[in-house]
Amino acid sequence: MTDSAPLAVELRGITKRFPGVVANKDIELRVARGEVHAIVGENGAGKSTLMKTLYGMHRPDEGQILLDGREVVFKSPADAIAAGVGMVHQHFMLADNLTVLENVVLGAEKAHGIGAAARARIVEISDSYALGLEPDTLVEDLGVGDRQRVEIAKVLYRGATTLILDEPTAVLVPQEVDELFGNLAELKREGLTVIFISHKLDEVRKVADSITVIRRGTTVGTADPRTTTAKQLAELMVGAELPTPQTRASTVRDTPVLQLRGVTVAGQGTRPAVDGVTLTVREGEVLGIAGVEGNGQAELVDAIMGLRPLAAGTVVLGSDDISAWTTRARREGGIGFIPEDRHRQGMLLDAPLWENRVLGHQTEAPAAKGLFIDRKASIADTERIMREYDVRAPGPDTLAVALSGGNQQKLIVGREMSAHPRLLIAAHPTRGVDVGAQSVIWELLKDARAEGMGIVLVSADLDELIGLSDTLVVMLRGAVVATLDPGQVTPEQLGGHMTGAVTDTPAGAA
Repeated sequence: MTDSAPLAVELRGITKRFPGVVANKDIELRVARGEVHAIVGENGAGKSTLMKTLYGMHRPDEGQILLDGREVVFKSPADAIAAGVGMVHQHFMLADNLTVLENVVLGAEKAHGIGAAARARIVEISDSYALGLEPDTLVEDLGVGDRQRVEIAKVLYRGATTLILDEPTAVLVPQEVDELFGNLAELKREGLTVIFISHKLDEVRKVADSITVIRRGTTVGTADPRTTTAKQLAELMVGAELPTPQTRASTVRDTPVLQLRGVTVAGQGTRPAVDGVTLTVREGEVLGIAGVEGNGQAELVDAIMGLRPLAAGTVVLGSDDISAWTTRARREGGIGFIPEDRHRQGMLLDAPLWENRVLGHQTEAPAAKGLFIDRKASIADTERIMREYDVRAPGPDTLAVALSGGNQQKLIVGREMSAHPRLLIAAHPTRGVDVGAQSVIWELLKDARAEGMGIVLVSADLDELIGLSDTLVVMLRGAVVATLDPGQVTPEQLGGHMTGAVTDTPAGAA
């Protein structure tokens, strides 16, 4: 590319305000045609808001958007798509009961119809960009990496020449990350432009041609991934060194806090979602559960929390068989819960923060006052959580929807830790949070472990699982297929067990 060639994307002085919050302030972004450009920054820095502005989901209050040197004004995502900008969201928007072809064509029937021409175009896209898609495969039969490729195909099918990827590696195992990076190389080779948001700085440095860093809603600099270390990037983002999940010396005690005996949960077909799982978590122990998403981890968590009935087996908390207890009774019995989907299971987005602090703890102090909610005490305790857990918001009356994902997560973690549970179920506790918030959450889990809390940790971040866990198990097709020593396993080996490529348990594993 010559210096005179127009930029694929240029954002000049972008400012976006919401009630009580300036999400973006005078943002500058320059992306060359045919490059992979990463945007990094802590939660609440304004990355997602900026990308939604580029995709037409928000109108900027100030500033200009230029594509290939021409100013554009987007009133909706349809305008952005028509201009060649597509976005793959972190949470996939696919219909499981439809085929790959039907998902790709849905909403874009006018482009190539729904028959032979559409099929030929999808095969052409798949071959051109090495996506490896089969048009007639049902999406429900696809793994996470393949689903992501379907989302990319959807965007390309609609004619996108600039792709925005939001946290594209958040749910992928190392092998799938490598495959995605291969796909990105193909996109780049064909002259397409990729902008992606990520919190994984080593991955950013591996795949990006250039990096823009955003802090507190404004651009603080650009970086060359070839000459910038992960530590330097972290410092640009949050003013601190990159944290590591490595845990301290063992704190595991002899007393069991959770025992699962032959736990089975029915699935949608003939195969159970959870198949005869037997596990023990002791006081002061972090039991890590690894597995490609969709292999029973979510259903196992639901079974422990009483959100799904058992088809067989028992759940024992301390010395109590709680298999028949309600979810509320389990919460009151000392189980804390950081859910996988904070919006669906962890928060009321249209309620203020103090009401969200009460959720799940409405029968306990400080929320409870006889049969009623103590509003004053709840507000005061929410202010304490905001201080101690660095939840950045104007105040406890702020609606939860106004917070970034990381700040929402810190509120949930603070709420659950404040109840001092004896067992914590932590499902993807740092998904979608920046290195600063990630470090805070890791330290909280380490401290709770040291004080004797038993923790079940489900995560797609393999470094996190290996670093925090005392014991590591792998789930595949609903069953525990390996028990590993976190001190002796690499992320690549763990990924091999998760995908079924490795079936033997290493010598010396628990």
